[in-house]
Amino acid sequence: MTIEITHTRREGTLIEGTSRNDGSKEVLRTRHYASGYTTLAKWSRNLGCWYLPYSRDKRTSPPMLEALAERLRAEGFEVTVTIDGTDRRSFAEAEQDRVERAEGRADRFAGYADAAARNSEAAWKKSHDISERFAGGQPILIGHHSEGRARRDHARMDDAMRKSIGERDRAAHWTGRAQAAANYQQFKKDPGRTLRRLDKLRADLRAVEKWQRGQSAKGFSRNPADPELEIEHQELTEEIAHWEKVIKDAEAEGFKIWSRADFTRGDFVLYRGTWYEVLRVNPKSVTIPHIHNGTGKRIVRATGNQHDNSTWTAPYDGVSGRKSADEMQQPPQAPATEPQSPAEQSPAVEEPVRVEEPTAAAAPAPGASWLDGMALVLIASKNSPRRRKRALWAMTRREAQAVCGDPRTSGRSYMLTWTEQPGTEGADWEWVPDNGSHAPVLDELGITPRREWATVPQAPAEAA
Repeated sequence: MTIEITHTRREGTLIEGTSRNDGSKEVLRTRHYASGYTTLAKWSRNLGCWYLPYSRDKRTSPPMLEALAERLRAEGFEVTVTIDGTDRRSFAEAEQDRVERAEGRADRFAGYADAAARNSEAAWKKSHDISERFAGGQPILIGHHSEGRARRDHARMDDAMRKSIGERDRAAHWTGRAQAAANYQQFKKDPGRTLRRLDKLRADLRAVEKWQRGQSAKGFSRNPADPELEIEHQELTEEIAHWEKVIKDAEAEGFKIWSRADFTRGDFVLYRGTWYEVLRVNPKSVTIPHIHNGTGKRIVRATGNQHDNSTWTAPYDGVSGRKSADEMQQPPQAPATEPQSPAEQSPAVEEPVRVEEPTAAAAPAPGASWLDGMALVLIASKNSPRRRKRALWAMTRREAQAVCGDPRTSGRSYMLTWTEQPGTEGADWEWVPDNGSHAPVLDELGITPRREWATVPQAPAEAA
C-alpha cells in the first residue's frame, strides 16, 4: 500500500493510504526535530485520513514533508509527495468558510453547555433528595443497623454534589467557548483591529513586491523567479481588498477613521476614556502627556502634571474623539431631555473634584428612584488583593447594575463590581486608567460614564 502525502492551499496537507495498526501512526504522531518534522498529524473522521493542522490556505514546507516521507519509508512504506501551490481558494471564500465553521462551533458548544447544565442540576437534585433523610440533623448511629445505609447515603450525596460542581464548571467552560465562537465575526471585523491588520498586510505586500523586483526586504532576499511570490501577491491583494471593504462598510455606519489631518497641536484627543492635550501630530499617532497623568482625571493638559517629563503616543486606531482647545474651555452642556444614542453622546469635560472626607450615599430626592443615585464602578482582581480599591467610572446605580451584570465585563482573573460608599479617595480607593476594553459594552448599553466621584448627580450649569 502506498501512502500519499498531498498539499494544496485549498485542502491543506492530507496523508492518505494508511490503515489501523500498520505502524504509520507512531511516525505521524511523533515529533522529529532533527529532520524538521515538528507538526503532529491528526486523524479526521470526516476526511477519513490524517492531516496536518493549520495547513489550509497556507504554503507548506517541502523539506518538512520530505523528512516525513523519509521517516515513513524507513518503516517500510512506499510514500509519494505531491505539492500544488496553485490550487487555492479566494480569501473571501476562505473567510466565509471560517465564519460558517465558527457559527457551527457556537451552536455545538452551546449544546454541550446546556447538557452540562442539565446534568449539574440533576446531580444537585439527587444529592438534595438524599439529604432529606438527614434534614433534622440526624447523625450516623454507630453500631445501629442503619449505620451502613447512612454511610452509603453520605457517600452518594458527596459523589452527586461533586458531579454537580464538575458539570457546572464544564457548562461554564463550554459557555465561554460558545461565546467566543459566536463573537468570531464581530472580533475579526472590529474596525480598530482591521486597521491594524491592514497596516501589516500592506507592509507584507510591499515586501513581496520588493522581492519580485530582486530587492531585499525584511532583512533578506528571495528568488524573483520563485512562483510562490506571485501566489503570495495574489493572496495579499485579495485579503487587503476584503478588509478595505469592511472598513468602508464601517464608515458607512458612522465609524470615523482618524488621521493626522484631523489634529493640530493644542487640540484634545479622547484616548482610553480620557481627554489629553495633543503635544505633537505624527503620521500614525499623536503625542500626548503620559497616560499615568490621567489617573483620576477627565482632562490632562500639557503642563501641571505629575509626569510632565514623560509622553505617550496614541495611535489613530485607538482614538475615540477630538475637541479643539476652544471647545474644551466651554462649560458642559445641560443633559438632553430625550435619551441620546451612544454615537451622539459626548463625554463630560469637567475637572475632577477630589473627595477628602468619607462619602456616603445620599438619600434620593422625594419621588426619585434609589437606582438614580450615584455608584462607583470598581475593577477587582480575583487572585491578588490590593490595599486600595481601583475605580474605573462613576455612574448611576441602575447603570452600574447593568454594566457589572454583563458577562462581558468579567474575565478569568478580574471582575467589575460597584459600591455606593467607597470611602475616601486616595486612602480607600483610587482612580486607575481606563484602557477602553469595555467601550463596546458601554456603547451597547447607552452609558456614558464619568471619571469624577460625587454621591449625587451633578445639576446642570445654569445658563448665564
